[in-house]
Amino acid sequence: MTDIRSYIVVTASYWGFTLTDGALRMLVLLYFHTLGYSPLQLASLFLLYELMGIITNLLGGWIGATVGIRITLFFGLILQIIALMGLSALDNNWSELFSLSYVLVLQGLSGVAKDLCKMSSKSAVKIFASKDNPSMLFKLVSVLTGSKNALKGVGFFLGGLLLASFGFIYSLWIMAGALGLVSVGCALFFSSSVVKTNRKAKPSDIFSNSGPINNLSAARVFLFGARDMWFVVALPIFLYEQLNWGFSEVGSFLALWVIGYGVVQSCVPTFIKSSKDGLSNEVKAAKFWIIVLFLVTAILALSLNHSLDVSKIVMLGLAAFGLCFAINSSIHSYLILGFTSVEKVTLSVGFYYSANAAGRLIGTFLSGITYQLGGLQSALYASAGMLLIAVILTILMASSLRRLEG
Repeated sequence: MTDIRSYIVVTASYWGFTLTDGALRMLVLLYFHTLGYSPLQLASLFLLYELMGIITNLLGGWIGATVGIRITLFFGLILQIIALMGLSALDNNWSELFSLSYVLVLQGLSGVAKDLCKMSSKSAVKIFASKDNPSMLFKLVSVLTGSKNALKGVGFFLGGLLLASFGFIYSLWIMAGALGLVSVGCALFFSSSVVKTNRKAKPSDIFSNSGPINNLSAARVFLFGARDMWFVVALPIFLYEQLNWGFSEVGSFLALWVIGYGVVQSCVPTFIKSSKDGLSNEVKAAKFWIIVLFLVTAILALSLNHSLDVSKIVMLGLAAFGLCFAINSSIHSYLILGFTSVEKVTLSVGFYYSANAAGRLIGTFLSGITYQLGGLQSALYASAGMLLIAVILTILMASSLRRLEG
């Protein structure tokens, strides 16, 4: 592995960003719910955040290839600071329409920041890892992805805690100041000598012509759409309205869920045996675990038909869903790096995570609609439907890889 210092800087920068990202989501969700916004309105606050992720990943992959991930990572951190400071200027005397529009735009800016940081960090793992050691690549990407999600869970808790302790505006100032320190560290200690650039990369190169990458990316749309279908809006509001949980309880529970989910992601390489070619066992595992996730979600949705203890069903179902989803996500995050070369890594990662953002956009929007129409069960049925499509696309991915190898 080359330049361990730069790898540590990239990872630490991504961790710092992730804490503010998770905290900001919880801050916005809980704060605007107290102002009387409906589930659909709450979901709309995050639409531009996800939409910009699609655009940013596509263009960011090309920009990263031409100017280097050091610049895209630093720029992402700065944009997040601008978004945080902008949100702190929110005035309760503004009209509801203007406030919604203002937050929507700044959430979009935060979405650009998030995906620049994510694309840069995930691409860095491929660059820093030895190309002759696929098992090491699997471990590194699993640790990065898992630790990121664990810290996002901490961010959820932090968001609820900051809101309860300091209020909306002061919380944003605290986060902006902390991320400013991270940005300084990134600028000072991320060595430019390890950055790979491809000045000949064209904008048209952002679209992949690889069958396995295209099918994996399509499966990612429905995998993450299925998660956010019930996790982003439906679940927090269900816990608050139906189970009468407080802000700190909602934030703490979701934080623990995401932390546990991140820990599982980090451990996936320990129980999925790495194949010599870096793909055979991993692709088989991807097919198996997406089917398991679909079954878990379908059973959870059906269980809500019966007059059982709803809170226990949701808690147990959420634990099972988190376990299976974490495994799927970890395998996917490795496969996109396994399918691509170092020379095209930012382009492939950008294309793949634009699909990820598309899934989150669809899931976030439908989360508000389905919950408003039929409650949590409606959101879960829609989630199971999306996972069934993900199962089909994962099978197609494996078939396209076999044809390519043949």
